[in-house]
Amino acid sequence: MKKVLILTAGFGEGHNAAARNLRDALELESDEVKVEILDLIESAYGRINTLVKSTYLKVIDYAPFVWNGIYGWLNSSSWPNPEGQVGLARLRQHLADVLRATEPDVVVTTYPIYAPLIQQLYRDHSERPFRLISVVTDSITANSIWWRAPSDAWIVSNEATAEALRAGGVPADKVKALGFPVSPRFAELTDIEVLPPDVGTTRRILVIVNHNKKKAARTVDELLEIPDTHLTITVGRDAELKAKLAERTRKVSDRVTLLGWTNVMPRLLVDSHLVVTKAGGATVQEAVAARCPMILNHILPGQEEGNARLVTEYGLGAIAERRREIAELVEDAFKYQGRRWREWRHNIAKLSKPDAALQLAKLVLDFCDSGERPRKTIPLFGDGHDRSPVNTSAAVVSGESKMLLCDFHTHTNYSDGKLSVPDLVDFYGRRGFDCLCVTDHLADPRRLLGKLARLTNLTLAPDQLPEYFDVLERERRRAWRKYSMLLMAGIEFNKDGLTSKSSAHLLGIDLRSPINPALDLPETIAQIHTQGGLAVASHPHVMKSEWGKNTLYLWGNQTQFAPLIDAWEIANRNDIFTPVGHKRLPFLANSDFHKPKHIESWKTLLHCEKDAEAIKDCIRENRHVAITFYRDDGAARVRQLVDPIGEPLAPVRQPELLVARS
Repeated sequence: MKKVLILTAGFGEGHNAAARNLRDALELESDEVKVEILDLIESAYGRINTLVKSTYLKVIDYAPFVWNGIYGWLNSSSWPNPEGQVGLARLRQHLADVLRATEPDVVVTTYPIYAPLIQQLYRDHSERPFRLISVVTDSITANSIWWRAPSDAWIVSNEATAEALRAGGVPADKVKALGFPVSPRFAELTDIEVLPPDVGTTRRILVIVNHNKKKAARTVDELLEIPDTHLTITVGRDAELKAKLAERTRKVSDRVTLLGWTNVMPRLLVDSHLVVTKAGGATVQEAVAARCPMILNHILPGQEEGNARLVTEYGLGAIAERRREIAELVEDAFKYQGRRWREWRHNIAKLSKPDAALQLAKLVLDFCDSGERPRKTIPLFGDGHDRSPVNTSAAVVSGESKMLLCDFHTHTNYSDGKLSVPDLVDFYGRRGFDCLCVTDHLADPRRLLGKLARLTNLTLAPDQLPEYFDVLERERRRAWRKYSMLLMAGIEFNKDGLTSKSSAHLLGIDLRSPINPALDLPETIAQIHTQGGLAVASHPHVMKSEWGKNTLYLWGNQTQFAPLIDAWEIANRNDIFTPVGHKRLPFLANSDFHKPKHIESWKTLLHCEKDAEAIKDCIRENRHVAITFYRDDGAARVRQLVDPIGEPLAPVRQPELLVARS
């Protein structure tokens, strides 16, 4: 098994995007590779890192000239240097612990601070027991911190950036212009599916609102004044801005698609004629991969200037110096049968490398094969600790019946959860869970919360459902391949009334396709059963700390719904409900997971084959079902090996059996 460790940091989305995309590409290219992504700055400094990141975001928003000065100092100074990194002792020790524990074949860094630390840990370069690859996320004006410490290869986005590294003294044979590692999905879309048609009656403009949000509404107004224009607007997790724009564009809603956070940016870029966005590294490179010309409306001094130069010097779009210029530049691009737009499109096609992540993955795997080094213990400079490697492999799967650890009620950032679907899969997979069901909220549009769904990020919007099921299907394959974990698609149907006794939440487990949220409860249950899924009554408890209403309707009408419901949550989060057990109704226990700390909660144990149909039959028959309070007690023992959200990577399964039915 090849082992690859990817080191990243949360200062700018480009670093994390490159790390995630490389991981996905590696797992597509080989079934014999184990990949971990770590943000060691987050795990080493915790709250301090959170404060620094918050300050960083405020500085780049409100005082970009300050960041420009810091960026320039980093470029010209020798910090960090191999003779001693002031203020980085904890990070260096953390890195040493992780390298000792994981014993990787290849280490890939998407953030420049790690290479100097590795240089100090292995002062004799020949003794480093792994190959090191630096993925440079800057473009053209790459900061010298990227190449001041040695690597076995530097991966850059384009030839102009490669030339900058060579000019800085990097050996030419070690610089590889493979392109920025965008999502492998770009390669699928641009190779298989039809690119946007030539400029015709309707021009499709993608507006990514990630800066100067106060002026976003004016920008939208001015763009909508352009005839034959359709806008797709993404606002991330800003529910207030989403609501404001929805109201502002209500009269022209047929010309506007308004999205919050989305997992299908490759699809949106490929389908758009033009994108309006800031000069962020990941976004610019994704637009290049999708062959989508761009209008840049903000440039962070220093850090993003290279991205802006890429756009202007290679003729990939234009820069709006002031907000009012955005609409003017869009109109100008489509004049004279789109002459200028066609030039941009022709130029951007020359640079587009949608398969860059796949090419990088092949290089990493080649390094794994060609970089065989003795697995002897090599002293790390300044490290006197002796720690044993941590086993993070998934459990071996057999076709026989076994006790399965399951959680059928979890939420992602498609509704009100903290983690993305891939992060949730990794979070549970690393802990050795056998079955996981994602059940994001979907509200009845006839009720108040449903009417507000388009304006908030608390529930799935109806137009997100195809994307939601598509992402879950992709992650289902990855969860099984990487962790031998079953991933089921589900929905929590919110039927919120004016009181707790008129409100109900119903889980649909193992669904194949969307179900109309406006159906009444009996109809919804029938649709779930038509798809072969389970209908589960969720949490009757009083939710003192949650945003939703208490949901007692199903529980107050058990006589009516008992013949229809497949199971009832006898335990949810930290609460346990005895009335179900007393009535001998089928039961489950779930976490109602919204954020990492909710992992310590009630879970279901099933004794059956690890197969979706066998699991559902076990629940329906209510035989060989148990519940347990899951405790994540392994955290202290493996604290030296943590994932990007500061949780242990090693599978930790310490259930305490409480209730069982056989």
